[in-house]
Amino acid sequence: MNMKKVLIIVPAFNEEENMTSLFNNLCTPEIRSFADILVVNDASMDQTGYIARTFDVTVVNHVFNLGYGSALQVGYKYAVRRGYDYVIQMDADGQHNTSNIAHIYQCLTTPDAEGNLPDIVIGSRFVEGSQSFKVSGLKKCSLALFSWMIKKITGKTITDPTSGLQGLNKKAFTYYSRFGNFDYFYPDANMIIQMLLLGFRVEETASIMHKRKAGISMHTGLIKQMTYMLIMPLSIWSVVIRIKSGLQK
Repeated sequence: MNMKKVLIIVPAFNEEENMTSLFNNLCTPEIRSFADILVVNDASMDQTGYIARTFDVTVVNHVFNLGYGSALQVGYKYAVRRGYDYVIQMDADGQHNTSNIAHIYQCLTTPDAEGNLPDIVIGSRFVEGSQSFKVSGLKKCSLALFSWMIKKITGKTITDPTSGLQGLNKKAFTYYSRFGNFDYFYPDANMIIQMLLLGFRVEETASIMHKRKAGISMHTGLIKQMTYMLIMPLSIWSVVIRIKSGLQK
């Protein structure tokens, strides 16, 4: 069992240009006082894994590139086995300001007016108090589409369904850690819908995000973006069918 309650999961693929700056800001006494850090190096072909090992963090190296979702699930499994109470996941590209960590942890541990705690807290670029950067027209269209689908299917308003900045309690990340409960490639709006339909409490909070300064996003390029726009609605309907038919509980 761990003395610290929080595990920060950072999935990384070919992010050598962003790693040093990110971990200089992440490996501070304020954050390390309540959180451990796990880097899941998804078979990067650059110095991502080497740079991560120069910091006081745990590094898991994939031999083969398994995808963003698989990297996250490795982190969930690690958190379950090591007995953490909370997980906070953030991207390795430097877009998520490290000041979000303490804020999301506070949200996870602060009950609402009815005394309920959230199971998942999403850092949003679009709620009051957020600070972000301008997104492309295509990105805005995808966000609007997936937000609409979430609202239509679950009745819940989620403004930033593709945010990789999330906090999860033990109930949520333990569920994700099990086989078949988490999307290995694009865990975005589909997973939000899944968890809402299953009765998990999902909330959003203001976040501070920056524009990527170096490296290449996994969604860079028109073909990748269009592929994502095609796959995600199909994945969403697959989730809905499985849950409504009782095949997933």
